[in-house]
Amino acid sequence: MLRGAIVRGMGGLYTARTPEGTEYVLRCKKKFRRMRMSPLVGDEILFTPGVEDEHGWLEEILPRKTECLRPPVANVELLLIVVAPVPAPDFMLVDRLLVRARQQELSAVLVVNKCDVDASLAEELRTQYAKADVPVLTVSARSLAGLDALREAMQGKLCCFTGQSGVGKSTLLNALTGLTLETGDISEKIQRGKNTTRHAELLEANGLRVLDTAGFSLLEMEGSMDPVTLKDAYPEFYPYEGACRFAPCYHASEPGCAVTAAVERGEIDPERVKRYRALLDDVRKAWKERYDYGIAFDIGGGSPAHGGGSAEDGGRGLRLAACGHHGRQLCSQSQLRPQHGEGAAESIRPAFGRTPDDSSP
Repeated sequence: MLRGAIVRGMGGLYTARTPEGTEYVLRCKKKFRRMRMSPLVGDEILFTPGVEDEHGWLEEILPRKTECLRPPVANVELLLIVVAPVPAPDFMLVDRLLVRARQQELSAVLVVNKCDVDASLAEELRTQYAKADVPVLTVSARSLAGLDALREAMQGKLCCFTGQSGVGKSTLLNALTGLTLETGDISEKIQRGKNTTRHAELLEANGLRVLDTAGFSLLEMEGSMDPVTLKDAYPEFYPYEGACRFAPCYHASEPGCAVTAAVERGEIDPERVKRYRALLDDVRKAWKERYDYGIAFDIGGGSPAHGGGSAEDGGRGLRLAACGHHGRQLCSQSQLRPQHGEGAAESIRPAFGRTPDDSSP
């Protein structure tokens, strides 16, 4: 067997690349379906190459460091959050991505692209995130300014760019790697970019390893987070831990909150705290929905959350299930993962999570 990494997957076929740079097309063995496990781009694997024009076989997926379901990638080590003066930066998106990275013990860097257009954005970010323990790098994909520092931060890590459409992620990748990925222009009407990346792929060039993806979905992020521990993802709150009048303190509207007092004294950026409290509200709502509606129940008979079905629904076991912030919708049993028993843990897996050390993929 050979060792390699999955660099792309499409139509049930996976392309693996060895450390020497040779690529093989593989099929996935049925045992992975029985294990309820899907190969992801970025996976380190063992495989048997095919003979002549035949496909090879994926034999084993090695333990993952991290795992993301949207997009489906694995083993990300550095998250590069790209912002730019145009389109206007979404600071709430930046905060959400930083929370996800910190909760999963991922390193993160804020990359301010198009610094040749407007240099003030970088200073604003440095002010807001001065105590957030996250580096801020300024670059320009057009003039190539700052690329050496960015390249140095990426060395030896499997990296992933994320951020709004139109901030220049693909253009940055081209400048860093020498590749010619498709890029898009900013819409003059709505001042937003168009997503030009349609599937995940692991790129290797100029000594860098980068996962090129269509972007990260955070729709299910809040539902997998505990409101009590959200504040732990904000390093600027650490010096005030234990100094609040009540415990636990959410640093929201509680009297005697040390974080609120620090904001009033100018020790913590007020905009950052304002967005934290808005995110806390979202997390609380999602947490409540998760437990109010998270246990699916039968409509056509059988015991709650255990399948069932009846003649009325054709034995399909229709269930009413929570569907994030979009309320409740009717789903067939085949569309839902098990709520109990084997595979139950899969149904509440976080969108971007570090896998347990004692679990094998």
